[in-house]
Amino acid sequence: MEVETLRDVVRWTRGVHSELSECLSMCQKDNEDERAKLVLSYLSNHESEIAKVVDVFEKKGNEHALNTWCVEYVNKFKLDHGEFCDRPFSDLNAQQIVAIVVKKHQYLLSLFRFLSMQAAIPSAKELLDALSFFEEHETMIMVQATNRFDDM
Repeated sequence: MEVETLRDVVRWTRGVHSELSECLSMCQKDNEDERAKLVLSYLSNHESEIAKVVDVFEKKGNEHALNTWCVEYVNKFKLDHGEFCDRPFSDLNAQQIVAIVVKKHQYLLSLFRFLSMQAAIPSAKELLDALSFFEEHETMIMVQATNRFDDM
């Protein structure tokens, strides 16, 4: 996917979460660790819900912000256009799975923060800051929820 505008960034982000959800779900079937299966199921559902919310950012977002060109900054950031499910989760334990998913969320957070620092238009900065806040909040929820699996 060619990422040129903030709308493209939002679409790409939604795709990342959707792809990650599918990957987690597929790997759940092959993982033999029961706790890891629980974590994979939870994370798959969580990523799917995040993708739905990110879709709302595009549908209800400020048109001026969404149409803001950012290709120059995306190229400087070296956006990962590769497959986001680059490591199968079927052979990992719960902690390893969570660590990889958190790392992917941190990558997205760093992208939003980088683009926000470059934004010259207030509405574009607001959009990126909102995406950043949402991504950070969802990551905290995910980590807290998966930590509860350790208490079981």
